[in-house]
Amino acid sequence: MTRKLAYRNLPQLFLRAREELLCHFRPIIGHFGLTEQQWRILRAIGEHEQLEPREICEICQILSPSLTGVLSRMEDMHLVTRTRMEEDQRRVIVRMTPKAERLVAELGPLIVEQYRIIENAFGAELIQELYELMDKVIAAERGPIAQVRLPPKKDWSGKNPP
Repeated sequence: MTRKLAYRNLPQLFLRAREELLCHFRPIIGHFGLTEQQWRILRAIGEHEQLEPREICEICQILSPSLTGVLSRMEDMHLVTRTRMEEDQRRVIVRMTPKAERLVAELGPLIVEQYRIIENAFGAELIQELYELMDKVIAAERGPIAQVRLPPKKDWSGKNPP
């Protein structure tokens, strides 16, 4: 028996909207031999000049274990450098290399132009509304949101049928 839930799947809708937008940028990013994550990192560093890995994780929405591998590959590509901070050897600073700066200088204007094309297709008003709505969702001031009360845990793995 299947029941229809009272609410639409909001996280799934966000993912579909993200995918709808990203499909317009992937060909540009891929043309330059980058992944979406690598581009997000370069863009973030370009806006801040240098970042610590934890800051990159937060800004780019990349999990720390994934970031380690991505940064290693980017170092191998000579796109970033990682340097230990003199005052605290546990902390690392990530910076773009001159090669990455040239890459961003070439790729960046194409991304901006693609944004213009998307804005023309959807309308500037809708794009502005989306920005405002996303900003509201992200910045909403709220206390902790209660978690639904969970039933006792069952083994759903199939090994021990409930």
